[in-house]
Amino acid sequence: MSTMLSDYDYHLPEELIGQKPREPRDHSKLMVVNKEKEEIEHKHFYDIIDYLNEGDILVRNSTKVIPARLFGHKDTGGVLEILLIKRIDLNTWECLLKPAKKLKVGQKLYIGHNNELIGELIEIKDDGNRVLKFTYEGAFEEVLDKLGKMPLPPYIVESLSEKERYQTVYAIKGESVAAPTAGLHFTKELLEKIEKKGIKIIDVFLEVGLGTFRPVQTENVLDHKMHEEHFEIPEEAAKIINEAKTQGRRVVAVGTTSVRALESSVDENGKLVAQGNDTHIFIYPGYKFKIVDALITNFHLPKSTLLMLVSAFSNREFMLDVYKKAVENEYHFFSFGDAMFIY
Repeated sequence: MSTMLSDYDYHLPEELIGQKPREPRDHSKLMVVNKEKEEIEHKHFYDIIDYLNEGDILVRNSTKVIPARLFGHKDTGGVLEILLIKRIDLNTWECLLKPAKKLKVGQKLYIGHNNELIGELIEIKDDGNRVLKFTYEGAFEEVLDKLGKMPLPPYIVESLSEKERYQTVYAIKGESVAAPTAGLHFTKELLEKIEKKGIKIIDVFLEVGLGTFRPVQTENVLDHKMHEEHFEIPEEAAKIINEAKTQGRRVVAVGTTSVRALESSVDENGKLVAQGNDTHIFIYPGYKFKIVDALITNFHLPKSTLLMLVSAFSNREFMLDVYKKAVENEYHFFSFGDAMFIY
């Protein structure tokens, strides 16, 4: 097992970072990876149905991304960017503000042409994040939908023409500030075909936070402090998944966030527990997966905890070779990139 950060590095040409979502969604490339035989195939995402078997359980993170990026101004007219990170109560949010140095507690920030949203700085946290209390008229979600932009990752420099392209077609609820991007490849039509084949689709929820983009800054990865995210495993989901595991049927996770939710909620007998809780699970090589048998995922950043997770699911050397082949075959990487199916 390698615990050195430099062992999870690879060369990625900048032009392979996906800047726009594929159209249609399911026409992205799909690399199919057989981890036992160490073989790969090059397909399109709509071919995923050929690799899912009748009786499989497909588990997806049905969290909703909110348009968490706002632009406001101070009394003095200075403009700043506000990124909502975590809701504390109905009108209070932990935020990331830039520039934030000169802001003082009690200061107000005005958002929208007619100041439809006003945020008052009520706390400066130890980690530099700020807490804002908002006043507005009507429903906060409606005001946010009108004024906010989707919080695209920093490596996407092109603007997004339609908000829903950074949202899965099956998003139900939640306040995520980043999309569970493996799910962006699914269309409603493809999901219907999958269900018709006899594959059960299950919804779990994990609120994707900014920590998903936080770089590992310790050379020994074991010294890295993992970010915390809230998840929910519904009763019916746990029942169906436990039944499938008992019968030897596969659990296929859509994305690393689904993996984090599932693997964070296992009891000492290896059973999935229905609950709502917070997780800071860190999955790296040496980890033994208890629930997930196959994984649909995108291609992740060099030296990232997500690359460590997929390396744990397969093995590090083979996965780096897979990534090298993805570069050679000009797959697109990261949030708006192409997909991989590992089984």
